Amino acid sequence: MLSVMRRAGGGGPVEIRLLEASDHEWSDALVARHFGSSRVVSRGRLHDTSVLPGFVAMSDGVPVGVLLHRVDADECELVALVVERPREGIATALVRALVEHLRSTGCVRAWLVTTNDNIGAQAFYEASGWTLAAVHRGAVVRARELKPEIPALGENGVAIEDEIEYELDVSRITRAST
Repeated sequence: MLSVMRRAGGGGPVEIRLLEASDHEWSDALVARHFGSSRVVSRGRLHDTSVLPGFVAMSDGVPVGVLLHRVDADECELVALVVERPREGIATALVRALVEHLRSTGCVRAWLVTTNDNIGAQAFYEASGWTLAAVHRGAVVRARELKPEIPALGENGVAIEDEIEYELDVSRITRAST
């Protein structure tokens, strides 16, 4: 177990631990429910999330969230972050676990991509200290060539067209701020 946190609203504790082989069936299904498959595209790269390392959030012995990432030299891409119960601090705890892990491995930059329709994710990352790095106009149109199951419209009927890239300078994060 990497960390324990109390959920917002006084719920029971959530434990964060490394993703294990026995978690893949559950995490693959969760990612597929939210992304249409276990495949995710970011910046022209197709990821098979079923083989990525990550972290799992557990509540009362039940998995309630997963964060999957990819490390490349001294940078890390947060590929997927999915929680069963939003607004309980689970996503925040998973991101904190990732940042602590990256700090211990010498990674200096974390980055991620979301889409223009995902206003909730944009607000979450900005509130969590991530910086808007770039807007890649039309990138999702090209991503559909790799993953045709990406829908044309998001939950609110917004056309999914652009990738929004955020970054976090891990080298500047202190323990107190994670």
